[in-house]
Order: sequence, then C-alpha cells, then structure tokens
Amino acid sequence: MKIEQIYTGCLAHAAYYLESNGEAAIFDPLREVQPYIDRAKKDNAKIKYIFETHFHADFVSGHLDLKEKTGAQIVFGPTAKPNYEAIVAEDGQIFEVGDYKVKVIHTPGHTMESTTYLLIDENGKEHGIITGDTLFIGDVGRPDLAQKVVAELTQEKLASHLYDSLRNKIMPLSDDLIVYPNHGAGSACGKNMSKETTDTLGNQKKTNYALREDMTKEEFIEAVLEGLTEPPGYFPQNVMMNIKGYESFDKVLSKAHNALSPKAFEAAANETEAVVLDVRKESEFVKGHIPRSIFIGIDGNFAPWVGALIVDVTQPILLVAPEGREEEVVTRLSRVGFDNVIGYLDGGFKAWKDAGMEIDTLKSISAEEFSKLYEANKDYVFDVRREGEFTAEHVDGAKNTQLDYLNRYLSEFPEDKTFYLHCAGGYRSVIAASILKSRGIHNLVDVAGGYKAIKQTDIPRTDYVCPSTLK
Repeated sequence: MKIEQIYTGCLAHAAYYLESNGEAAIFDPLREVQPYIDRAKKDNAKIKYIFETHFHADFVSGHLDLKEKTGAQIVFGPTAKPNYEAIVAEDGQIFEVGDYKVKVIHTPGHTMESTTYLLIDENGKEHGIITGDTLFIGDVGRPDLAQKVVAELTQEKLASHLYDSLRNKIMPLSDDLIVYPNHGAGSACGKNMSKETTDTLGNQKKTNYALREDMTKEEFIEAVLEGLTEPPGYFPQNVMMNIKGYESFDKVLSKAHNALSPKAFEAAANETEAVVLDVRKESEFVKGHIPRSIFIGIDGNFAPWVGALIVDVTQPILLVAPEGREEEVVTRLSRVGFDNVIGYLDGGFKAWKDAGMEIDTLKSISAEEFSKLYEANKDYVFDVRREGEFTAEHVDGAKNTQLDYLNRYLSEFPEDKTFYLHCAGGYRSVIAASILKSRGIHNLVDVAGGYKAIKQTDIPRTDYVCPSTLK
C-alpha cells in the first residue's frame, strides 16, 4: 500500500499521504498545503479527499485551503459539526481512493468526533489504521481538551468513551495492522508518547499501558488522567478555528510580507501595541535586542512556546528574524493560529543597531561563574523547567517557576535583589528573561547552558530518589 507519513518535528505532527491509481487522500494536513499538492503532482494524482481525524487543538489544519486549491472533499467522522461544507461520515462508511478503501471507525474519547480510518489495500487486506489522537505509540490521547470548548464534556466522561473506543473498536482489530498516529514524542496531546512514530497494533497491545487487556474502566480512567498538566492556552482557540474556519494562508503570508525600516518598525510597535517577537538565536538576543521585545527562537521548540506564552492568537506581531527566514517564521506561526503578523524589521536587528536605535542587553554568565556566586545567592535561584524535570533533579534551594506559567510566579521574583534564571540548556531561560524584562523586571541574570552546564560544576544538587528504593 502506498502510504507515506509526512512528519514535522517542531510540532511532533504526522500528516499522511495515500495514493492509488491516480487518486490521492491527505490525512490531517498542516496549514501550508503546497507540499501536499506537489506530492500528488509528482504521482500525477488528483487529491480526492481530505480526511480529518478530529478538530485539532495543537495546530490549525490546512483542510480548507487544500479544498479550495484542489477541489477535494473534506471528511470528518460522526458527530462533527463544522461551519463549512464537509462530509460528516457515518460509522463504518467506506470511501474509495483509487483501488484502496478507507473505512470510518468512530472512536470518541479524545474528542467526541474523533475517528480512526482503517486502510484497506487493493486486495481487500486491512493494512493499517490512521488513529489521530485516539491511539499514539506508547500512549493514548488526553481526554481533557474538549471540556475547554464544551464544559459538560468532563475529562472523566471522555476517558470513559475512550476506554470503550479502544476496547470495542481498536483492540479487536488484527495485530499486524500498522498504527499511524497524528503525533509523536514532544506533543502536548499526550503524556507518554514514544519517539517511534509507527508500530504494529499487536506490539501496542503488549507495551502500551492503556491497552492492558485486563484493565478495568476505572483503572483506565485513573491511569489516563494521572499526571495531566494544564493544556496550553492556545488549544481552545485552535479548535474553534478548525471548527469555524480561518483566513487563507496565502492572505496571511501576503499581509506579513511587510518589510519595515527601523523608524517604521518602531512607529508600528507604538501604534498597534504589537508584540515584538525576536526569533534569532538566544546568544544573539543576549548580546543585543530591541527593548521590551520577547525572545522565542525559531531554532527551538518555537510554535508550541509561542502558543503557550502569547495568550491571544489574534495578537498583532512584529518580527525580528534572521534575514531570509521571515516567511518560515510566518508559516510556523500560522500553524498554531497566529495569523496577525503585520510586518518584520527590514535588515534584521543589524539594521536597527546601525540606525542608532535604542537597544537592550541581557546579563548572562557561565555555569562556572555562577558556581562562585551560588553560596551567597542560593536563595535567589529560579529554575524555569517543567515540574517533572525539576523533581528529577535540581539545584539545592532553587525555586521552580515553570516557563509555561511564568505569569503566575511574577510576585515570587525579588524586586531589589539580583536573581538567577536557568533552564535545561539555555533556550527557555532566555525566553523567561525576555518576558520578565518586558514587564520591567531587570534585576536578573541568565545562567548560560542551563542545568546541563551546572551539573559540570560543584554546585550542590538534589536528585529524586524513588520511594521504593528507600529503607
């Protein structure tokens, strides 16, 4: 069977391309659709269907633009209620793509419209299942997202539905089926995903905690809900964009293609209250940046951090980007619904500096320097990693102020004493520092290289000890 996974690492997202006898289908496409059109053109194939496994929360799907450009029909599973023309399939309905068949299997639980697509080859043999966020490799989809949109869909109700879907719809299928999930490790749509992006269903039945054969529904609900962290704030906004529709990516890109001189950039920032988003390398931001700009580097886990830290997807954004990468940045922002980039600094930060405009810097020291200052400042160390990272090991006396929820911790940072920020490797601490500085907090120092570098010094640390090992 001709099925290809198209994986995008920065979002831990997998779309799928299916082709047979001149007809093609795309499953869960990203916002920019030209790569899918080009892929079908390479096979001299026409895209017939765009299958959506559910209304996604962590990205804005490209289904509407792909339909507009190709004439393909959008297909959702049962109970979906999109605000645009689409096929809402029935459970068990068959769609033909060339000599292949795609069977709809309604698997509510992650969301109520969540659907798995069973792929059947030209000989009638079942080949694999495209599971969306119902079943991952090593995990299942979190059941707490839909309640952000429909309050009565509690996480317990959805987990109960998910248990039934897995036991009654997925687990009875053949062990040799290949599982094709929508996400891999790093996605916020699950909590325990494997780095592998495909597997056989039989192996998942043996190794996936949520598919344990003798697990009761109560045990399943408890296991699936345990340890869930709060989902990023942009998730419900992306869901509504996927339900209601959105501006075409071409228009988003056209609006953003607005090169501004330093003076015009400054005027736009003052007149629009836009966020100035600096996406260069953290080392460059440290040495010099526009005052009150926010750093989220394009070469890190960019889009998810933008979604987590910029509250409103409609927020106007002005970009400071490496020259030649402006379109890439706009594209990656649009994937998570940030469609309101209104321009970028022509010539990048160098042009700003050469024009004699005001600049700011961030004080950053090495882990070795920090080790000499630690004893006198151990009460003023702030670790912006996630709770699990902090629990596993941390600097003695450090306070955990997670970057994801930094605004909640603002009152914990001292007003009249220098304090020190670090993360795991240096990326997140510079993001945190930029946010704090934008709020007028400047008495901070970044520890370059983060905890990875700190571990190479003699600074005392606390490591987690599993209770079962204690005597």
